[in-house]
Amino acid sequence: MKNVCLLTLLFLLGVGATGCGTFMAHGIAQAPNRYPTWFAPAAPVTLAFNPKLLTNFIARYANVGPPPAKLRYRVVEPADYAFKISSTNWLEDDRKDYSFTFGATVPGPTNHWTASPRGTVFLLHGYALAQFSMLPWALQLSGDGWRCVLVDLRGHGKSTGNRVYFTVKEVSDMRQLLDHMTQAGQISGPVSVVGESMGAVLALRWKTVDPRITSVVAIAPYASLSNATMNIREEYAGWVPRWLVASGIEQLPCVLNIPADQFDPVNFMRAKPVSALFVAGELDKIAPPTEVRKLRDLALPDSPMILVPDATHESLTYYFSDLKAPAEAWLDGQKAIPQTKPQAALKN
Repeated sequence: MKNVCLLTLLFLLGVGATGCGTFMAHGIAQAPNRYPTWFAPAAPVTLAFNPKLLTNFIARYANVGPPPAKLRYRVVEPADYAFKISSTNWLEDDRKDYSFTFGATVPGPTNHWTASPRGTVFLLHGYALAQFSMLPWALQLSGDGWRCVLVDLRGHGKSTGNRVYFTVKEVSDMRQLLDHMTQAGQISGPVSVVGESMGAVLALRWKTVDPRITSVVAIAPYASLSNATMNIREEYAGWVPRWLVASGIEQLPCVLNIPADQFDPVNFMRAKPVSALFVAGELDKIAPPTEVRKLRDLALPDSPMILVPDATHESLTYYFSDLKAPAEAWLDGQKAIPQTKPQAALKN
């Protein structure tokens, strides 16, 4: 089951308790995996696959920090997983819901890439999710030759950490994880990153500070954390007063002891532009195409942007018919991105 990218019912804590902006900020910063599962909102996207698919890949751990945390990760080696996907969508209470069904053969028989991968790709999930949400990408890319790394970011899934820092400190976690895996002989270059939502923001930030990262695919990155949070409120928790959410966002820098301008990707992209493949969903109300385009416009000139028709924020990641070819071309170092539909790839 795929939750929304930000845990909207965090707002309930602020409303039900004191209404204080500081309390709200503490709720926003609290690690999502510290909330009970029943606390999550209804998922507009359902992922259907056998849970044993994930457990077939060994869970490993790496210590990172500060603040100290233990990250859980899995390595998916290149093999013939016979990955398949089917999808349906429907309207429910004027909201478009989706169901994606995935199938694969695990463990998969070796292929000609198994002994010599095309590279290593880190797959970074969105807020309040975990590595399971990027498993379909791991099976797809590994089947086509890449060694893939699924990660539970700090405070997510089975990783530890009491707070999330909205990529500001998580970028150090990822650099340390790459160090750890390199020392363990688990990396085959070149190293790339594919991320969704907050994971996409983390992927972009990582590339700005780590020359080992060669390619980034950023799926639905938000340009402003405050805008994304307000969009979540509009979409999923409109009954929560705007001033209350705004108060929590205003206090977040104090709670996390991080300067306010560090949270917004537009600032680090403006300071150090990098190239990336940007992906936006036409129906995305959380990180709409105009917001993704802000980041693309700050990126290096060779950065393309793909607009996927009919895709919402929550469903965009799984539009493989639109994303597979251009994403793999980009990861392979090709600058000419194939178009899967007329006008799908936008350069201007």
